[in-house]
Amino acid sequence: MDFTVDHSILLLSILLVIGVLTAKFSTRLGVPSLVLFIIVGMVVSHYIYFDNALLTQGFGILALIIILFDGGVQTKWKDVKRVVRPSVSLATFGVLITTVLTGVLAKYILGVTWLEGFLFGAIVGSTDAAAVFSVLGTQNIRQKLNSTLEAESGSNDPMAIFLTVSIIELIQHPDSPILSLILNFFWQMGIGLVLGLVLGKASVWIINRINLDSSGLYPVLTLSLAALTYGISTFVEASGLLAVYVMAVVVGNADLTYRHTIVRFNEGFAWMMQILMFILLGLLVFPNQLLDIIWQGILLSLLLMFVARPLGVFLSMMFAKYSSKEKLFISWAGLKGAVPIVLATYPMMAGLENSTLIFNVVFFVVLTSALLQGATIAPLAKFLNLSQGEKETVPHSLELVSMGKTKNEMIELKLVEHADISGKSLEELHLPEDILVTAVIRNDKLLTPRGNTQIFAGDTLYILISKKKRDKVKAFFQKNTSDGDEREGKTS
Repeated sequence: MDFTVDHSILLLSILLVIGVLTAKFSTRLGVPSLVLFIIVGMVVSHYIYFDNALLTQGFGILALIIILFDGGVQTKWKDVKRVVRPSVSLATFGVLITTVLTGVLAKYILGVTWLEGFLFGAIVGSTDAAAVFSVLGTQNIRQKLNSTLEAESGSNDPMAIFLTVSIIELIQHPDSPILSLILNFFWQMGIGLVLGLVLGKASVWIINRINLDSSGLYPVLTLSLAALTYGISTFVEASGLLAVYVMAVVVGNADLTYRHTIVRFNEGFAWMMQILMFILLGLLVFPNQLLDIIWQGILLSLLLMFVARPLGVFLSMMFAKYSSKEKLFISWAGLKGAVPIVLATYPMMAGLENSTLIFNVVFFVVLTSALLQGATIAPLAKFLNLSQGEKETVPHSLELVSMGKTKNEMIELKLVEHADISGKSLEELHLPEDILVTAVIRNDKLLTPRGNTQIFAGDTLYILISKKKRDKVKAFFQKNTSDGDEREGKTS
C-alpha cells in the first residue's frame, strides 16, 4: 500500500495524541516529557525510515524559536534582573568551561581529534529550561534559583551555537584566524542583544497599536514578529536565538493588549512543537547504533553530570552570592534537551568524518541525563531544603473574549499597597461610563462589583476600558499620594 498524504495526516495526529498522553504520564513518573517523546520517535523509527538531518535541523530551529519565545514571554524581569550577572556568567564562562572539560574527556574516551572532542563539548554545553521545569512540576524552589536557571537556559544556547559553528569552521579550515572568531562572538552577542531590545519595543508598539478583526490574530502576529526577529538577526550574522529571547522578555514584561490570549496560544503551540521536534529527533536515531557506543555514552554522561558541569558552575559563580547547596542544585539542574540534539545535526550537515558517532553519543548523553537528573531534581531540592513546598496556583481566571473591531479591552490589575483608592467604594471613584469594573477577586473569591462595593489593597480587578485609556486607568487605580499631593477624584 502506497503511503499517501492522508496516511501522513493520520500518522501525525496519532503521534500528537500519543505525545499529549505521554506528557501527562511524565509528571507522574518524575521524568522530563522529552524522554518519552524521544522514545516514541525511536519506536516509530522501526517502521518508518527517516534520515533527513537537514529537515530535522530546520524544524528544530523553528521549534526552538517558538519555545524560547514562549519561555521569554513568561519570564518576569523583576525577578531575573537580580540574577543577571551570575546567569550571564553561567551562560558564557560556565558553558566555555564545560565545553573544554568535556572536550578533553571526549577526546580520550571517543578516540577523536582534539577539535572533534571540543566540538562534542560545545554541543552538550547548554541546558534546557523546558526539561528542568517540567520535572520540578509543582515544586516551589527558591525564587533566586528559579530565576537563575530560567535566565541561564534562555541565554546559554547562543553561546553553545557559536562554539559549535566556530569549531566546525576550524575543523574545515584550520587556518581560520582565531581573532576573527573572537570578534565574531562579540558581534553576534552584542548585535543580537541590541536587536532583541529594539525589535521587542517595536513589537510591543505594533501589538498595542494595531486593531485586528479578531483577538485570535494577535498570537499569530506575535509569533510572526518573533520569527522576523530571528530572521533579521541571522541576516546580519547576529545571534538569532538570543535576539528572540530578549525580544520575548521585552514583550512579556510590557503592558500588552490581549496578553492572556497571546500567552495561552503560545504555550499550547510551544508544546505541540516540542512534541513534534523530539519525536522527529527520535526518528533520526537508529537504536542499534546506540548499542555500539553504550559504555562511552554512559561514561561521558556521568563525567558531564558529576565533573564538567559542577566545575563549570562553581568556577563561573566563584564570586556570586550563592551558597554551596544552591550551586550544587544549579549544577544538577543542568539538564540537556533540544539544543544539543539539534546542534548534533550540524556536523552531519558539514559532512565531518565522525559526525554520526558524535550525534549518537550526544543523543545518548541527552537521554541518560534527562532520565537520571530529571528523576532526582525534585527530591534533591527537598533534600537540600531549597524547596518551599507546593507551588501556589492562581485559583481564579477570567477569559478575555474578542472585541472584534471595537477599541475596548479587558485588563487585569492588582491594587497596590497604600493605593489612594483603597477602602473606597466604586461609586466614590466617579468613574466615566466607558470604564467598567467587571469583577473583583478577594481572598480567592469572586465578588460581583456594585456601586457600594469597596476595594482594598491586594484585590485583583478586571476592568473593561478603552485601549487609549489603558495607561491613565492603571495610573489612577495605582496612584499613591501619601506624600501630600492631592488626588484627582475623576479619570478623564
